[in-house]
Amino acid sequence: MRVLFVNEVCGTGSTGKITCELAENYEREGHQVKIAYGRSSFVPEKYQRFAVRIGSSYDVYTHALMTRLTDRHGFYSSHATRKFLRWADSYDPSLLWLHNIHGYYVNVELLFSWVKSRPSMKVLWTLHDCWTFTGHCAYFTMAGCEKWRTHCEKCPQKSSYPASLVDNSYTNYERKRKIFTGVHDLTIITPSEWLASLVKMSFLREYPVEVRNNTIDTGIFRPTKNNFREKYNLMGKFIVLGVASLWEGRKGLHDFVKLSSLLDPEKFAVVLVGKMTPEQQKSLPENIITIPRTESRKDLAGIYTAADVFFCSSYEENYPTVNLEAEACGTPVITYDSGGCPETVKRDDSCVVRTGDVEAVRNIIIQKTTDPETRSAACVSE
Repeated sequence: MRVLFVNEVCGTGSTGKITCELAENYEREGHQVKIAYGRSSFVPEKYQRFAVRIGSSYDVYTHALMTRLTDRHGFYSSHATRKFLRWADSYDPSLLWLHNIHGYYVNVELLFSWVKSRPSMKVLWTLHDCWTFTGHCAYFTMAGCEKWRTHCEKCPQKSSYPASLVDNSYTNYERKRKIFTGVHDLTIITPSEWLASLVKMSFLREYPVEVRNNTIDTGIFRPTKNNFREKYNLMGKFIVLGVASLWEGRKGLHDFVKLSSLLDPEKFAVVLVGKMTPEQQKSLPENIITIPRTESRKDLAGIYTAADVFFCSSYEENYPTVNLEAEACGTPVITYDSGGCPETVKRDDSCVVRTGDVEAVRNIIIQKTTDPETRSAACVSE
């Protein structure tokens, strides 16, 4: 069987790693596998045998610029998409597994026209956010917007990803509904029950929906010997850790700043791993230690292991693998009850708190300094 995955990245970031792990599973079963991707020219060497790039960095920049000007994300990259689809015709997959198809790299109208022209091809589509069934945004929780249930218009989040100077959400919603419905043999997969429930209320409700939780490599993410505390002079301190690929607004960086002001810097250390803008970096207090994003999962496992507690401060999230990774490394998690986050915590000493309740997070952390196994009364029902 020839299997073709489509995702914005290959081998990097959460969706890129998930896609490559799935590809390896199919390869071990004797299938031919390729991953078509569009963002970032970097692909880890061990995954390069899978990689087929859609377009170029120039195409991505152009698509992003036109999105900014017109709010028609997903409707550019026509030349790059046509070239890719000619290759895909010759590859002739019997299984197409879509992941993130947004990210300024593929024309979704052309892509789905090709999909519908191949009724014998089985199609799986893993959704990692809500972009597919909205007129603009990838998440709408923070905005408190419910327009996606009926018809998007006058988008309150046009400045958020995929950011635009104008509002074209009404037309985008119409086009997406027409494009993404009517595929002969398509099954939608969501990592969380939370996202599955939203899909069933959207215009994608015609498709069967399966929940398949994201998984991690527990051969890598496990208690790992490290010198992290010695390296950063944190011996004897209680470490509160946060990890994100990119510390965008919905990841709750501001809550880490607030939390750091509520903890004694002589006893506690706040450590953040992930990419930040120079402006974000400058705005952080001195008692927050920042570490650039690392692609070394072994190094990340060591950091998780060194921490006393992991705090997932996301206000909008699907099924964060960072929570799974932290727990697998022996570190309890405090997570907000946003999106699918409550579904990810399994340890008895992990805790779910109301989104934005930094005081509750602080209280749990203080309790853990005296009783590491505590599951505070501040925890809410999952």
